[in-house]
Amino acid sequence: MTQPTPVISDDTRLLLHRLADKLDALRPNAAMSEGIRLGQALVLAEQLHGPTEAAYAAEQDLLAATPPVRDRQTRAEYAALLRLIAEGVRQ
Repeated sequence: MTQPTPVISDDTRLLLHRLADKLDALRPNAAMSEGIRLGQALVLAEQLHGPTEAAYAAEQDLLAATPPVRDRQTRAEYAALLRLIAEGVRQ
C-alpha cells in the first residue's frame, strides 16, 4: 500500500532549497549532523520571516519535511536528498 505524498508548502520548498544550497556551499564533504538540521531550520525560518510566529511555523514545517540524518551521511548527500524532497520525489 502506498502512502500519499505529503503536500509541501511553497515556504517549505524554498527553505529546503536554501538549506541544501547552504550545505553544498560550506564543507559539502563534512559529516551532516542532527544538530545542523535542527539549528539551520530555525536560522533559515527566521531569516525568511523574522522572529515571529510565522518563523516558528516555518521551522516546524521544515523539520517535518526533513528526514533524520543517517550515520556517515555527508552534507552534500543530505543536500541532494533535500532537493529531491522539495521536488516531490518520495524517499
